[in-house]
Amino acid sequence: MVSEAEPFTTAIYAIMKQKFLYVYILKCSDQSYYVGVTNDVELRLAQHNSGRSETSYTNSRLPVELVYVEQHEDYNLAIAREKQIKGWTRAKKKALIEENWDKLRGLASCKNETSHLKIKGK
Repeated sequence: MVSEAEPFTTAIYAIMKQKFLYVYILKCSDQSYYVGVTNDVELRLAQHNSGRSETSYTNSRLPVELVYVEQHEDYNLAIAREKQIKGWTRAKKKALIEENWDKLRGLASCKNETSHLKIKGK
Protein backbone atom coordinates (compact mmCIF):
# COMPACT_ATOMS: atom_id res chain seq x y z
CA MET A 1 0.00 0.00 0.00
CA VAL A 2 1.32 3.47 -0.95
CA SER A 3 0.56 6.33 1.39
CA GLU A 4 -0.53 9.74 0.07
CA ALA A 5 2.66 11.25 1.48
CA GLU A 6 4.95 8.90 -0.45
CA PRO A 7 4.90 10.74 -3.82
CA PHE A 8 5.65 14.00 -1.96
CA THR A 9 8.47 12.35 -0.01
CA THR A 10 9.88 10.89 -3.21
CA ALA A 11 9.84 14.33 -4.82
CA ILE A 12 11.62 15.85 -1.82
CA TYR A 13 14.35 13.20 -1.93
CA ALA A 14 14.79 13.76 -5.67
CA ILE A 15 15.29 17.47 -5.06
CA MET A 16 17.70 16.81 -2.20
CA LYS A 17 19.92 14.79 -4.53
CA GLN A 18 20.58 18.07 -6.32
CA LYS A 19 23.56 19.88 -4.88
CA PHE A 20 22.04 23.36 -4.54
CA LEU A 21 18.82 25.23 -4.03
CA TYR A 22 18.42 28.72 -5.40
CA VAL A 23 16.39 31.55 -3.93
CA TYR A 24 15.32 33.82 -6.74
CA ILE A 25 13.44 37.05 -7.37
CA LEU A 26 11.43 37.69 -10.51
CA LYS A 27 10.32 41.11 -11.68
CA CYS A 28 6.82 40.85 -13.12
CA SER A 29 5.36 42.90 -15.96
CA ASP A 30 3.38 44.97 -13.41
CA GLN A 31 6.73 45.77 -11.69
CA SER A 32 5.93 43.63 -8.63
CA TYR A 33 8.41 41.10 -7.30
CA TYR A 34 7.93 37.36 -6.87
CA VAL A 35 10.25 35.39 -4.57
CA GLY A 36 10.70 31.63 -4.91
CA VAL A 37 13.06 28.72 -4.38
CA THR A 38 14.08 26.04 -6.88
CA ASN A 39 16.80 23.56 -7.75
CA ASP A 40 16.79 24.61 -11.44
CA VAL A 41 16.54 28.35 -12.11
CA GLU A 42 16.33 28.12 -15.92
CA LEU A 43 13.57 25.53 -15.83
CA ARG A 44 11.63 27.42 -13.17
CA LEU A 45 11.84 30.69 -15.11
CA ALA A 46 10.55 28.91 -18.22
CA GLN A 47 7.72 27.40 -16.18
CA HIS A 48 6.73 30.82 -14.85
CA ASN A 49 6.80 32.37 -18.32
CA SER A 50 4.82 29.49 -19.87
CA GLY A 51 1.68 30.65 -18.07
CA ARG A 52 0.58 27.04 -17.54
CA SER A 53 -0.55 27.54 -13.97
CA GLU A 54 -3.58 29.79 -14.16
CA THR A 55 -3.73 30.21 -10.38
CA SER A 56 -0.11 31.26 -9.87
CA TYR A 57 0.82 34.81 -8.87
CA THR A 58 2.95 35.33 -11.96
CA ASN A 59 0.42 34.03 -14.51
CA SER A 60 -1.42 37.36 -14.82
CA ARG A 61 1.84 39.33 -14.67
CA LEU A 62 3.74 37.86 -17.63
CA PRO A 63 6.37 38.08 -18.83
CA VAL A 64 8.61 37.80 -15.79
CA GLU A 65 12.31 38.56 -15.66
CA LEU A 66 14.91 36.97 -13.38
CA VAL A 67 16.56 39.80 -11.43
CA TYR A 68 18.24 38.07 -8.48
CA VAL A 69 19.56 34.62 -7.49
CA GLU A 70 21.24 33.24 -4.36
CA GLN A 71 22.73 29.77 -4.20
CA HIS A 72 22.39 27.65 -1.04
CA GLU A 73 23.73 24.22 -0.13
CA ASP A 74 21.60 23.92 3.01
CA TYR A 75 17.96 23.28 2.10
CA ASN A 76 16.58 24.54 5.40
CA LEU A 77 18.51 27.79 5.09
CA ALA A 78 17.32 28.27 1.51
CA ILE A 79 13.69 27.87 2.50
CA ALA A 80 14.15 30.15 5.52
CA ARG A 81 15.82 32.76 3.31
CA GLU A 82 12.95 32.61 0.79
CA LYS A 83 10.46 33.21 3.61
CA GLN A 84 12.58 36.04 4.99
CA ILE A 85 12.78 37.87 1.65
CA LYS A 86 9.07 37.30 0.98
CA GLY A 87 8.35 39.24 4.18
CA TRP A 88 10.43 42.22 3.12
CA THR A 89 9.12 45.48 1.73
CA ARG A 90 9.47 46.25 -1.96
CA ALA A 91 12.21 48.76 -1.09
CA LYS A 92 14.28 46.13 0.74
CA LYS A 93 13.89 43.66 -2.14
CA LYS A 94 14.97 46.35 -4.60
CA ALA A 95 18.05 47.20 -2.48
CA LEU A 96 18.96 43.49 -2.41
CA ILE A 97 18.54 43.17 -6.17
CA GLU A 98 20.71 46.25 -6.69
CA GLU A 99 23.23 44.95 -4.11
CA ASN A 100 22.95 48.28 -2.32
CA TRP A 101 24.09 47.04 1.07
CA ASP A 102 24.07 50.46 2.77
CA LYS A 103 20.46 51.08 1.76
CA LEU A 104 19.49 47.53 2.75
CA ARG A 105 21.09 48.01 6.17
CA GLY A 106 19.21 51.30 6.65
CA LEU A 107 15.91 49.74 5.63
CA ALA A 108 16.51 46.88 8.05
CA SER A 109 16.96 49.10 11.11
CA CYS A 110 14.08 49.45 13.53
CA LYS A 111 12.45 52.88 13.42
CA ASN A 112 9.33 52.50 15.57
CA GLU A 113 8.68 54.40 18.80
CA THR A 114 9.16 51.32 20.97
CA SER A 115 12.51 50.46 19.44
CA HIS A 116 15.08 49.21 21.92
CA LEU A 117 17.42 51.81 20.40
CA LYS A 118 15.13 54.68 21.43
CA ILE A 119 14.30 53.26 24.87
CA LYS A 120 17.98 52.67 25.61
CA GLY A 121 18.74 56.36 25.02
CA LYS A 122 16.18 57.60 27.60
